[in-house]
Amino acid sequence: MAITEFKMPKMGESISEATIISWLKNVGDFVEAEETILEVATDKVDSDVPAPVSGVITEIRFQKDDVVEVGTVLALIDADGKTEARNKKQDVAVEKNEVILTSQNQQLPTDNRKLTTNPNAFISPLIISIVQKENLSIEELQTIPGSGTDGRLQKSDVFNYLKNRKYPIQSKPISDNRQPATSSYPKPKINFVEGKDRIVEMDRMRKMIADHMVYSKQTSPHVTSYIEVDVTNLVSWRNENKDKFQEKHNEKLTFTPVFVQAVAKAVADFPMINVSVDEKNIIVHNDINIGMATALPSGNLIVPVVKNANEKDLVALAKDVNNLAEASRNNKLKPEQIQGSTFTISNVGTFGSLMGTPIINQPEVAILALGIIKKRPEVITTEKGDEIAIRSMMYLSLSFDHRVVDGFLGGSFLRKVGDYLEQFDTNTTI
Repeated sequence: MAITEFKMPKMGESISEATIISWLKNVGDFVEAEETILEVATDKVDSDVPAPVSGVITEIRFQKDDVVEVGTVLALIDADGKTEARNKKQDVAVEKNEVILTSQNQQLPTDNRKLTTNPNAFISPLIISIVQKENLSIEELQTIPGSGTDGRLQKSDVFNYLKNRKYPIQSKPISDNRQPATSSYPKPKINFVEGKDRIVEMDRMRKMIADHMVYSKQTSPHVTSYIEVDVTNLVSWRNENKDKFQEKHNEKLTFTPVFVQAVAKAVADFPMINVSVDEKNIIVHNDINIGMATALPSGNLIVPVVKNANEKDLVALAKDVNNLAEASRNNKLKPEQIQGSTFTISNVGTFGSLMGTPIINQPEVAILALGIIKKRPEVITTEKGDEIAIRSMMYLSLSFDHRVVDGFLGGSFLRKVGDYLEQFDTNTTI
């Protein structure tokens, strides 16, 4: 019997685990090499996992909603693929599975250390890493019942809690003995008309977006600043060059790569806008990775990332933007393409909005919304004095985290982005 181990594949440099969405095959089924047999999810991206060889699946070790580390054996495949041996293989698989499950439930010796105010609560380094990744507060951690020896928390306990977690509880200093404020206002009743109204359950991604947005608003005190910019010269240059650009580079020339370029330059000028907050510390990022809030065909939102945007020219940025947009539309984004952003832009003008007040994409500290470009009469100063002319105008709005970004920094950065757009070099070659 030639048994092949089917392992959780590596799906990105920083991806250490994935959640099983569904198995497309069962124990005893014959599969072809490269045939998709499993769907998994990492953060916001769903991926298909193919079979490494042809054969019969003799054992499946993990089920739907299980969180599995990269490199872990998910299933066993008999490469011989003999139909008459399937029943025997399944019996063997059940026996092996019982042994595996038993060994997995054993508590491995670790260098445990105290994390919570409960003197009996000792947390393994693995649990600590999960807590930090999921932004679990001490208060939340203490509410999770442990199923291990002496009530010790297991990884499965934390993940079971996270599945049903509505939103993160805000952490408070351990020395603060005050009771958290509670609202006496009753939850408003929702009027549901039977036979007319309908209930639509949130899908997995929408639940994640909702949790992320609530968490961001609870974590960061949001302030939004606005400016108006004249992008007439930029619009004229783009209209004159979009066809040439398409012919030369086989790429569409949209406004987005120009926006990304302007933002990347401004971030380089004001590096303290390119940071994250870690409790009382400010992490200043060296790389300038610009996330682009993008609507998926399902109506959900995702943020693909242009890596090292400050190091690329307009042609390279256009290719990156178009590739990411195409992958988003076709649900083909890879996990590494939505990770590592340090600043995010949201082009609300795509949907006809004049401006927006976007919610910060944690753990970043600012997000820029770009409104629709509209022509209208404006007073401009010329050699002849003040005149009225038709100009292409747009609003920019910057939401920033007032914990670390004050009005001067936020306003100066926003104005610098506007300057780069207004002063776009119309001699730029393609």
